[in-house]
Amino acid sequence: MANSIAYKEQRFNIGDMLDIFYKIKEGEKERIQKFSGMLIKFRGVNDAVRMITTRRITRSGIGVERIIPLASPFISDIKLAKKGRYTKAKAYFVRGLSDQNLRKKIFKHSKS
Repeated sequence: MANSIAYKEQRFNIGDMLDIFYKIKEGEKERIQKFSGMLIKFRGVNDAVRMITTRRITRSGIGVERIIPLASPFISDIKLAKKGRYTKAKAYFVRGLSDQNLRKKIFKHSKS
């Protein structure tokens, strides 16, 4: 399919809400930080160069996009939080929507 991507035997579609767990090293300590966001696009032809772009809205209403290389050793895990029902290849239209309007448009009739 043109609007889905496989990562460690899991399949993610454009419009899905993902929980991405990062390993962050601070001094000698290491911790895992979660970034939750909607998958708006992916690119790359093979696993070595494949990247995904996720977007989330902060509590103050500011949109934050993060480009994540899937071959990064700092990614601990990626889990599906909520299944979206978007069918296009890229979801750039979400950049102009508020968090409430986004939930109405993407997750209106999804089952999960």
